[in-house]
Amino acid sequence: MLILASQSPRRRDLLSTVGIPFTIKAADIDETSLPGELPEAFAERLAREKAQASAAAFNTTAENHPWFLAADTIVVRDNDILGKPRDKEDARAMIGSLQGRSHRVITGVCLYRGGETPVCESFISTTRVTFKAMDAEEIEGYISTDEPYDKAGAYAAQGIGSFFIHRVEGSYTNVVGLPLSDTVDLLRRLGVARIFDAEKGKQ
Repeated sequence: MLILASQSPRRRDLLSTVGIPFTIKAADIDETSLPGELPEAFAERLAREKAQASAAAFNTTAENHPWFLAADTIVVRDNDILGKPRDKEDARAMIGSLQGRSHRVITGVCLYRGGETPVCESFISTTRVTFKAMDAEEIEGYISTDEPYDKAGAYAAQGIGSFFIHRVEGSYTNVVGLPLSDTVDLLRRLGVARIFDAEKGKQ
């Protein structure tokens, strides 16, 4: 049994694309970075804490310890973590600071199972994204949509914001919210899920 510790529709869609069955049980945690914490450590820590918080809120029994998959994606310009914009002015500033240059998208992923011998494996995936140079009309048009306001860095690579993207170096699905190739490898290695079902003829 696999439980996705996230309400993200993008992570849900990515897992569904490869035919991995799961249920959803998200948990709220404090997402404040620690003093001096590097972006990579921050993303990986949040993924672990989300998985463990979801497990703690789940009604487990001695015979039933499901796996919990959690992820946290952040956008990093230089060493500054860009969260979700507070308002249109904040979104304008974020997009303006990213245009015409490269930034990093970092996702921490954790797979956790409790019980007498808990298992907790986590990793990070980093993708370098380069935006094209944009004019004020393009930026204003984008921030007038609803898309930027629940996205780290104020853009969605799988949505309208895709037209900003000049180049992606690394995993594209990582930019969407879950590095799918590495995540599937982890699920298969620990025997949690597979993407091919020979008996049903499904992928």
